Amino acid sequence: MRQGQTDRPPLKAAAWAPVVAIGLSTFAVVTTEMLPVGLLTPMAASLGTSVGAAGLAIFLPALLAGLVAPLVLVASGGIDRRRILIGLLGLLAVANMAAAAASSIGWLLAARVLVGFCMGGVWAVAGGLAPRLVPEQQQGLATAVIFGGVAAASVFGVPIGVLIADLGGWRVSFGVMAAFSGLVLALNILTLPPLPVAESVRPSQFVALLAQPPVRAGLIIILLLVAGHFMAYTFVQPMLEVLAEGPVRWTGLLLFAYGAAGLAGNFVAGPMAALRPSGTLALIAGGLASALLAFPLLGSTPAGAALVLVFWGFAYGGASVALQTWMMRAAPHAAEVATSLFVAAFNLAIALGAFMGGRFVDQLNLHANTLVAACLPLAALGFMFAVRSSRARNGR
Repeated sequence: MRQGQTDRPPLKAAAWAPVVAIGLSTFAVVTTEMLPVGLLTPMAASLGTSVGAAGLAIFLPALLAGLVAPLVLVASGGIDRRRILIGLLGLLAVANMAAAAASSIGWLLAARVLVGFCMGGVWAVAGGLAPRLVPEQQQGLATAVIFGGVAAASVFGVPIGVLIADLGGWRVSFGVMAAFSGLVLALNILTLPPLPVAESVRPSQFVALLAQPPVRAGLIIILLLVAGHFMAYTFVQPMLEVLAEGPVRWTGLLLFAYGAAGLAGNFVAGPMAALRPSGTLALIAGGLASALLAFPLLGSTPAGAALVLVFWGFAYGGASVALQTWMMRAAPHAAEVATSLFVAAFNLAIALGAFMGGRFVDQLNLHANTLVAACLPLAALGFMFAVRSSRARNGR
């Protein structure tokens, strides 16, 4: 599929303003998505529900985002991608305001459904825009900046949300996120150039890509890796409070350490994945599995939990950019369609992980959930080795 090109000179520093604006958009949408991770305990107590049920605030938007991402591209036809991004960011601000005002778990989940629609659309459109905004030699960095918003959401978004909730309650955190989403909307209005498309996305393009073995392999790796991560990460706050026996005041700082390591992992993995996507993903899968297995053993103190969280964050921080690189390499001439498949699989994996984690947490315990979660990245690692061995046998 050919894309329309912008008129803005790509080599000037001003050309990076749209890249930064889009990076802030992914930051806003992922912070909104992940905010309940740091607020599950007070949200559940306030709304009179269990921690596992409150985990549906992660499950529902992720599920909807996974279903919406391909549909947004097909339904939008030839609509300028700038208009789509701006509309979705406006809806994101409304969704955050609705969450802040929710009087029951039902109303909160209704607001989170709106978040899921925004997530699917923003990710599907934003993920493939780097080639349209900067020259080829800078596309790796631009992609890392755009997906850096994902890692930065863990560094700043979730920990700051926890600190705000400590001061004013979890509803204030969502209110502040609504205001920030409005600021990001204004920045995109001011900086984004027109982003027309020369050809509408057709359902047949998705069918054609799914017929390609590298694309299918990438989707399986995404499902295993991301679901395993979110089985555990969705419940990281109660894990820190129960397993590590740490006081509540440590939660924000520990999540900040996790996110800072994740941001570093994102920018380390970006160049590595550009050279060897499969090798980079193997390292990420092995590191994630090791962190999840280590947490019940070493996370019995705040210091041990911090050590494991830093390693966990660094290992997983490069997952988004490495997985996106795999998908782009698998379908270099259909970037937008490949990105929407990536977004769909990624968010369905989040939903699956959050749902399975909630069931294990409610029916067994946090310890058992973490150990089961570690099995999924191990399965991803085994699958990657199987794919590599198959290619070697076939001489590819």
